[in-house]
Amino acid sequence: MRAPISVIIPTLNSEHDLPGCLGGLMEGVEAGLIRELIVSDGGSDDATGAIAQAWGAEVIHGEASRGGQLKCGCAQAAGDWLLVLHGDTVLQKGWAAQVQAHLAHPDRAAYFRLSFNRKGLAARTVAGWANLRSRFGLPYGDQALLIAAPLYTQVGGYPDQPLMEDVSIARALKGKLVELDAVAQTSAEKYVRQGWIRRGMRNLSTLIRYFAGADVTALAARYRR
Repeated sequence: MRAPISVIIPTLNSEHDLPGCLGGLMEGVEAGLIRELIVSDGGSDDATGAIAQAWGAEVIHGEASRGGQLKCGCAQAAGDWLLVLHGDTVLQKGWAAQVQAHLAHPDRAAYFRLSFNRKGLAARTVAGWANLRSRFGLPYGDQALLIAAPLYTQVGGYPDQPLMEDVSIARALKGKLVELDAVAQTSAEKYVRQGWIRRGMRNLSTLIRYFAGADVTALAARYRR
């Protein structure tokens, strides 16, 4: 019997974070859960591809659009389940048992509780808000997504867009998302660099504009600035 899960990771110049992300997956390899690892790269000019290949990943290349990268990566996957994971996120100890239990529920997708790799009130507050928001059906991509391949197809998969692809698929999965009793720890580097409040308000503003129907390409350009 083949392992059930294809892991898909979108990357762009991820050489610093990717080894930790891949190391966190070893628990799933040892549990016999992971069938293949697909890294969907958006044009890295660092050692991202070499690191991925050294870990046994299949690396595919495309434009630097996370939605497009995920769409291509998921289309390439052969597993019965897809585990979509950001390259700066590390699944924490004990995750494999929770994922194994969820495989009995192919009619539901699952996400992880969020934490940051920094301590302090700001990190706990932002993570707490993210976890509360997720319970209302809106987990972000840094919380990972575990979804059966047929359900992924049924809801239309990831849209080929540079931003808010995670929000789009979460909305399509309304009523079919559950939280795993497991933690995805993501990098706080952007929050530390930009400021926790500033970054949080920027994310909220972008989400509101997206819900209001703003052009996604224009939103992405503004977000990068």
